[in-house]
Amino acid sequence: MKITKEEREAIENRILPILPILDERQRRLFLANEAKALGYGGVTAIHEITGMSRVTLIEGIKQLNNVTKDALEVGRCRVKGAGRKNVTDKQSGLINKLLEILEANTKGDPMSPLLWTSKSLRNIQKELVAIGYNISHLTLAKLIRDEGYSLQANRKDLAIQRHHPERDEQFRFINRQCKLFFACGNPVISIDSKKKENVGNFKNDGVEYNKKGDAVKVLDHDFPIKELGKATPYGVYDIFRNEGFVSVGISSDTAEFAVETIRKWWRIVGEHKYPHSSELLVTADCGGSNGYRVRLWKARLQVLANELGMNITIVHFPPGTSKWNKVEHRLFSFISKNWRGRPLLTLAVIVNLIKSTNTNEGLKVECVLDENEYNRSIEVSDKEFNAINIKPHSFHGEWNYTIKPQKEPYNID
Repeated sequence: MKITKEEREAIENRILPILPILDERQRRLFLANEAKALGYGGVTAIHEITGMSRVTLIEGIKQLNNVTKDALEVGRCRVKGAGRKNVTDKQSGLINKLLEILEANTKGDPMSPLLWTSKSLRNIQKELVAIGYNISHLTLAKLIRDEGYSLQANRKDLAIQRHHPERDEQFRFINRQCKLFFACGNPVISIDSKKKENVGNFKNDGVEYNKKGDAVKVLDHDFPIKELGKATPYGVYDIFRNEGFVSVGISSDTAEFAVETIRKWWRIVGEHKYPHSSELLVTADCGGSNGYRVRLWKARLQVLANELGMNITIVHFPPGTSKWNKVEHRLFSFISKNWRGRPLLTLAVIVNLIKSTNTNEGLKVECVLDENEYNRSIEVSDKEFNAINIKPHSFHGEWNYTIKPQKEPYNID
């Protein structure tokens, strides 16, 4: 029997929508019944429409003709022993050999065949085929997942130095201080400098949509252009308001630049948001321009405390824990996402891209350009350092301290 085009379309409209919700046995019997109803040529017609093999359709018709003998256990689509044998059943030792290859490479076995090459799916397949196993990369992927393996990136977790024994207690101390200052209506900010960026038509990591074949063309090297220089974004993040402030410097990343950024933040943002505050809490890393060992950092903070007439309390994260600093993952990460794939052609472009950074959680960012030149060679004498009105806290005073205003002017050269 040859069906017409109209009949074929009618059959397709009737049976194709329901096939996705049927299991293997239901599809077999349903399509066999359709083929049987069409009469002579029905098997061929259903085969052409659905792709189900003629053998399966014929077997389905046999089962329809003798339903009582086709009774299956609840939940089964095939009788026991039916269907293609599992690859691990047909090839003994496959799983053991697969685990041997994976684990040897993981543990650094010098005899591992994959020690000096990528442990990719295709390479693992090649090794198995080379020793006599017949397996496709798709089946191999399933076996690897079933054994508890997945694609994993390197994770920064191993510290070169031992963790400080009171690292966790310092975290708890910082948390208590932040809550206390916030409860009293005082600002709590997180500070740090972002990595320096070359200014110019350089490649910037990341991708964004452009017409196919019309990618933005940039220079084929990353050597800085002296006339354009480099930009150093220094960030201030208001932890409880979810607001950021960035000063883009064109000079050295010094303690003087760090304190000047805090000063700019206070004048532009802070004093308007916290008109009645008497203290400021700053969370910072242990190193860099705002490190707890940097004399110039504390000296410049003394000048700022005198200028603002308020106490400035600093709490440092322990060494090796800078990634917990809020400014890193609540401000800088979103700035990087916002300008991904875009060349940072000029300082104005950098400032505008930072200003336009926002998130669904309400992050807002203010940005200014700092064109001052900062001297890296300023030294603070013992006399000048000892004159700082600094009060170390009872718990790790080297990390936690308050700088109070002085009655007499404090200046350093």
